[in-house]
Amino acid sequence: MTAPATVVHAASPEAAADSTLAPACVALSASWRYTFVANDCSTTHTVRVVYGDGTEVPCREVAPGATATFPGYGTSGNTVEGVALCGEAGAA
Repeated sequence: MTAPATVVHAASPEAAADSTLAPACVALSASWRYTFVANDCSTTHTVRVVYGDGTEVPCREVAPGATATFPGYGTSGNTVEGVALCGEAGAA
C-alpha cells in the first residue's frame, strides 16, 4: 500500500454545507482506482470521501496511524474533493 502523499481538505459547496471537513491530520491520496485516507491524528475518526459528482460512499472508522481504502475517482471525469467527518460531534 502506498502512503498518502496529497492532503486535500477542500470540498464542493454542497458537500461542505452537509458535512464537517476532516482535520488537517487526516490526509488522502487519490488515484483513478483507489483513494487512501490516512489518520495521523491521536484519535479515531469516522470519515467518508467527498466526490465531485456526489457519489455516496459508506463512512469508515479510521484509527490513529491506520489507513482506509475508498474507491478512486474513476475514468469518467469524477474528482475527489476531500474528506468529511461523519457521525462525530460537530459533524453532520
